[in-house]
Amino acid sequence: MAIFAEPSMTIVSLFNSHTHNHVQRPQILSLRHSPPRPPPHCLSGTLDPPPPSPDEAEPESIPRTSGGGDGRKDRRKAVRLAWEKIVRWSRSWRSRANTDVLERTNKVAVLGGGSFGTAMATHIAERKAEMEVNMLVRDSLVCRSINESHYNRKYLPEYKLPENIIATTNAKDAMKGADFCLHAVPVQFSSLFLEGISQYVDPNLPFISLSKGLELNTLRTMSQIIPQALGNPRQPFIVLSGPSFAVELMRKLPTAMVVASKDKKLASAAQQLLASPHLRINSSGDVTGVEIAGALKNVLAIAAGIVEGMNLGNNCMAALVAQGCSEIRWLATKMGAKTTTLTGLSGSGDIMLTCFVDLSRNRTLGKRLGSGEKLDEILSSMNQVAEGVSTAGAVIALAQKYKVKMPVLTAVAPIIDNELTPKRAVLELMNLPQVEEV
Repeated sequence: MAIFAEPSMTIVSLFNSHTHNHVQRPQILSLRHSPPRPPPHCLSGTLDPPPPSPDEAEPESIPRTSGGGDGRKDRRKAVRLAWEKIVRWSRSWRSRANTDVLERTNKVAVLGGGSFGTAMATHIAERKAEMEVNMLVRDSLVCRSINESHYNRKYLPEYKLPENIIATTNAKDAMKGADFCLHAVPVQFSSLFLEGISQYVDPNLPFISLSKGLELNTLRTMSQIIPQALGNPRQPFIVLSGPSFAVELMRKLPTAMVVASKDKKLASAAQQLLASPHLRINSSGDVTGVEIAGALKNVLAIAAGIVEGMNLGNNCMAALVAQGCSEIRWLATKMGAKTTTLTGLSGSGDIMLTCFVDLSRNRTLGKRLGSGEKLDEILSSMNQVAEGVSTAGAVIALAQKYKVKMPVLTAVAPIIDNELTPKRAVLELMNLPQVEEV
């Protein structure tokens, strides 16, 4: 049943592409070692061909099943052989994996001292004990807490940080000699912040953006903000996104994310730097898709929280999230994103985590709005930024620019601005024309 102005998708098929699109098999890339070692931001070498996938590996003779006990034994053998084939393929790939980037990396700068920036700083610091990880923070109390007790007592007070993490409020000290820079400053403050430290940034220093959102007045993404604010259109850029909560990274729970860059070698370098036994890193060349999905899912999470706060039930939640996924697909593909990206970690993966789990700041904010609290009261009680609040207004501008109807995501901004009540928004959405799904 379609209930919104534009046709929606079922939650199973969140972002299915049009019939003329096709999904390409992902390729696994590795960097061949090429001495002498260049710095991580000046990678060289050629791409080795990937090992064959499980489907391309040497065929196994899988017995046909028959009835009775023999049939069950044959089926179990077939299942075991299929799994063993995948394991052999995985081990073959790992044996060829390149670790040159991690070995050559001596210093990483992390901009921002919030929970996710701290979690990623911790992850990288634990990858190599000899590496120096410098966190540039603005709060002197957070800085002192990290350096003296190895705790970020403001954002992650329960987790001890590695001793090779050093906090500073001095941009020159943080950036000097860095091989990579992780940017974890909220989107709305990034431009001004980066302009202030641009004189200390090496023009060849790769930036890995952890920030998700759109700049409200300009509609810029971080791939546009970072090079423009630094005054260097060729600043190496990578975006990291995917379903990931800081506390679960700190607990080393299994997590998977994606890095995207227009430069395949740069994406591969980020994989080598970040991948670990508890953090999988996929790669992509679709920077637009990863950034737009990461920004818009925050707005959808607010809407999902409102549904939860109003106790509208599971049917409504599923319908809303499915419709929101379709709206993100309609806009993102018009902006040049690939539908395969939108069904991956940075799309449907991040949407599911952010919309359905209470650890999400944006979902929590929406839940409180749905239960009747005022926005100002909610924001004043939060110690971190909910990017969806600012992005909601940008979504409307983008929808108008690309001529896309987005009823669910459009409703969030007027609710935030107190121009539309959640109850009225639900009523209007349910009374939109009945349409065909696409």
